[in-house]
Amino acid sequence: MEIDSSGGRDWTVSIAIPSSIVDNAQSQELRSYLIGQIARSLIIFNIDEIVVYDETCSGSETTKEQSLSRCQQTLQMTVRILEYLECPQYLRKQLFPLQPCLRYAGLLNPLESPHHLSITDQCPYREGVVLDKLNQNGFSCVDIGLKQDCEIDRCLQPGIRVTIKIDPDCSHKRKTSRLKGVVVSPSEPREKCGIYWGYSIRIAHSLSDVLNQCPFDDNGSYDLRIGTSDKGDNIDRSLKKIPNQFKHLLIVFGGLRGIEYAHQSDRSLRATIETSNLFDYYLNTCPNQGSDTIRTEEAILITLAALRKRLFRARKC
Repeated sequence: MEIDSSGGRDWTVSIAIPSSIVDNAQSQELRSYLIGQIARSLIIFNIDEIVVYDETCSGSETTKEQSLSRCQQTLQMTVRILEYLECPQYLRKQLFPLQPCLRYAGLLNPLESPHHLSITDQCPYREGVVLDKLNQNGFSCVDIGLKQDCEIDRCLQPGIRVTIKIDPDCSHKRKTSRLKGVVVSPSEPREKCGIYWGYSIRIAHSLSDVLNQCPFDDNGSYDLRIGTSDKGDNIDRSLKKIPNQFKHLLIVFGGLRGIEYAHQSDRSLRATIETSNLFDYYLNTCPNQGSDTIRTEEAILITLAALRKRLFRARKC
């Protein structure tokens, strides 16, 4: 596939979820499955970033070390499973050693993201891991999931994950040919040819960190921020008001106690009295709900489906 420079996408869509959403799951297996459901939702709707935030520990006045430790363990487990699922299958053994939190990860549904390529798939980009092996020029070789390793243009530390743009003159179908490529930013497939390339993961220790530490913007800000709550405005009346042009969109979800609880726990946000004032739009994305509560993993699918016309439909290889 040749790169079409006119088909690139420089804007991003991010969502934020509290790590506490897995606390109600009754076993490690169910917690893993719940996180897998969320990961599937991210891929289906081409989400570029997921922010996993701590709604209680860093911004609250909690002093019990046991509670703090449990909260941090839940956050780290959520992040680790999301990282594992986002990683192409052919790299997982090298990047993820056996560990308790991944005990059930192998049972989860595959994401089938565009960057999860098989050995026969054709794409100008591939994810790889740097090998402890140099070519004749002293540069590193990278395992990109093909029969041959790929020689790159620099020497890197073995064991790190990289995004490779394969030299178009090289064909991995020829067993005798050398594969050559260059290391590029993981965002290049999206920015240059509009290929959705999975999600990145960011940890935030408070709601204010979620809102003010955008990695895509030099000023750390998202230019369109949407909060979701049963106390928000009816999406049916607000949808047309939401701009369809933005640079970096952030959609924030709350836990069992809502975004309001995360707001109240964050001392740096106490000057803002109303939670709705933290966002450009504060929406109830499922008005007239039949159930007393909507779980966060359900709210993610409902919200992204309702906003789908505002989201990008990514091209695949």
